[in-house]
Amino acid sequence: MEEYVMPEKKKSGKGTVMKATLLVVLVGALIVLASSMVVTHENEYTLIKQFGKIERVVETAGLSFKVPFIQSTSTLPKQIMFYDLAPSDVFTKDKKTMVADSYVLWEISNPQLFVQTTDSQMAQAEKALNAAVYKAMKTVISSLDQTEVISGRDGELTRMIMDSVGDSMMQYGITLLDVEIKRLDLPDDNKAAVYERMISERNNIAASYIAEGEAEATKIRTQTDYEIAISVSEAKANAAAIVAEGEAEYMRILSKAYEDEARSDFYTFVLSLDAAKASLTGENKTLILDEDSPIAQIFNTIE
Repeated sequence: MEEYVMPEKKKSGKGTVMKATLLVVLVGALIVLASSMVVTHENEYTLIKQFGKIERVVETAGLSFKVPFIQSTSTLPKQIMFYDLAPSDVFTKDKKTMVADSYVLWEISNPQLFVQTTDSQMAQAEKALNAAVYKAMKTVISSLDQTEVISGRDGELTRMIMDSVGDSMMQYGITLLDVEIKRLDLPDDNKAAVYERMISERNNIAASYIAEGEAEATKIRTQTDYEIAISVSEAKANAAAIVAEGEAEYMRILSKAYEDEARSDFYTFVLSLDAAKASLTGENKTLILDEDSPIAQIFNTIE
């Protein structure tokens, strides 16, 4: 009975140990596998480091692997980032003070260089951005008069600032994408005085334009009056010529008519009647003539 039982117990103990060992190995393998897996998201870089030194950078989203327990990982943002610069005073070429409030859009383009120069600190990167952009803005604005700065708000000023910054941020592994000026204004202490001066200048310009307009209007009116006077004079001269021509024709017809005695008597008679008719005005139709008057003589000769 003992010889039968004892082997069974030994066999059971050996199987338990094997199962425990297999479980430990399996758990260890899972831990090692989990420690070697690296998941990289779409909006980040994954830095794989060994003894503090960057061995490689994973830029593509997905699953990758590292040496477990020896290599470590860290991440950096891959998306476009926004940095709002603090408002600062700048001076124009004509010694006018202005307050510039701006922001920048930037991204990390070289993760290894970024880590080396900024120690992965966003504050250090923003400090470098602030210094570079402010220096460029001060340089550009100091080369322009105040009126040129204001007129450059349509994009020209931004382009000049970007050109001034150039590729200076590449030394930090940073690419500067855009610089935008939110506000470019005058300091509060001299804003009222500047506005008054600008209003006075605009009023002077307006007065100059009005004076030029009135002078031009006077010139146009004088020229128009002159042309009208010439036209009227020519019209009167033409009318006088036509009247003279008509009167000459009238006299020619009368002269021709009076050449014939019969016609002469007829025309004299008709004219006498017209004269008599013209003298009969109002309600009194009585015509009183002296017998020596030409009209009475005409009527006396009628048989």
